[in-house]
Amino acid sequence: MASAWKDLPEELSEPARLLAEELRTIKDTAGLSLSELAGRTHYSRASWERWLNGKRVVTEQALEALIGAVDCDAAALRRLWRRATERTPEVAGAEVAGAEVAGAEVADAEVAGAEEPTTDEPTDETVEGPSAGTAAEPAGEPVPMAEEAPEAAVAWWRRPAALVSGAVLLGLLLVLVGLRVSRHDDQASAADAPAATATPATAKPAPSDPPCRAVGCAHKDPKTTGCGKDARTLQTQVIGKVVVYLRYSRTCQAAWAAITEGEPKDYAVITDSTGDSETAMIHWGYDNYSAMLNAADPSVGFQVCGSQPAGHDCTSTVTDLASVVASTPIPIGPASPPPGAGAGAATPSDSAPPSQAPPTDQPSPSPSAP
Repeated sequence: MASAWKDLPEELSEPARLLAEELRTIKDTAGLSLSELAGRTHYSRASWERWLNGKRVVTEQALEALIGAVDCDAAALRRLWRRATERTPEVAGAEVAGAEVAGAEVADAEVAGAEEPTTDEPTDETVEGPSAGTAAEPAGEPVPMAEEAPEAAVAWWRRPAALVSGAVLLGLLLVLVGLRVSRHDDQASAADAPAATATPATAKPAPSDPPCRAVGCAHKDPKTTGCGKDARTLQTQVIGKVVVYLRYSRTCQAAWAAITEGEPKDYAVITDSTGDSETAMIHWGYDNYSAMLNAADPSVGFQVCGSQPAGHDCTSTVTDLASVVASTPIPIGPASPPPGAGAGAATPSDSAPPSQAPPTDQPSPSPSAP
C-alpha cells in the first residue's frame, strides 16, 4: 500500500536521502504497513519510522533483515547504505546502540531530528533557521550546543555500558573455557589411570590356564571347558566295529570315555577305582563322548567298557595317567580308531569313513574335539 510520506529533512545528506527514498519505495512496493514491516524484520515500528523519515540512517542489521523479508535489489540497497554511512558514522553508531536499548527508542525518535545537524552542517544552518521572525535572543542562544548536551550524555552512558557488557561476556566465556579445559584434563587423567593399570591385567593371564582342573572338571563337558585341546588317547578297545577310548587331558587332570563307529544306543562307560563313572551313549550319528572324571590322584585307576549288540568288552585299567603321558610319546589328537579296527575291519569299501571319521562339528557332542 502507498503511504503519504512526510518530506525528508532538508539537512539530510544526498546519499542518506536516496537511501530513505529507496526504503520507502521498497515498503510501498511490498504493500506493508509499519507494523507489518516491524513484524517481518523484528525491529520496532518506532525504529522504522525514524529510518523511513530520514531521522536516522538504517542500521546494517536492520537492512539485512529487510533484504531477507521482502523482494528487493539487495546489492543496490547495500551500495546506498555504504554511501550513506560513510558520511554519517556517528549516526550509524548511535542507531546500533538504539536498536539494542528498546526502551529508549521513543525518546531517541524525538531527539533524532536535533541530533542529525551535528554531523557536517554546524551551527550556521541551525542559526539561520530561526531568523524567519523569531526573537533574536532565542536565535542567538547556542541552540546546537544545548541539543548536543543530551547526545553527549547519551553517548557517555551507552558506550561504557556496551563496553562493560562486552567485558562481562568475555569474562564469562573465559570462565566457561577454563571449566571445560579443567574438566577435559580431569577426564584425560581419569582415562589414563585405568589404562596404566589395565595394561598389566591384559598381559597377566596365562593362555594355557584351563577353566577347570582335577575335581573342578568332574562331571563337566571336556569340549566346552576346553580340556579337549590337549586330549590324548591312553587306551582303546574294539568291540565288533565299535571302538571305545580312554581319553585324558594333562592340563585339566581329567579323564573321560569316547565311542566311535557305533550306532544309536551303543555306549561306553568310564569308571574309576573309587566307583565314580560317566557314560557316553550314541543318541544319533555314530560317535559320542562322556563327561569327565577327576584324574589328579595317581593311585586311582580308570577303565572304559563298551557295549553294543555284538557284545561287551573293556580296556585295561590304567593308573597315574599323568605319568603315562609323560613316559609315552602319545600325540594330542581326536579319538580315532586304530588301523584295521572299527569300520575299517569290515570291507575295503568301508575303510574310507574311519580315516575321515571323527566329525568335529556334529550337533551332538563329538569325541573328535575332546
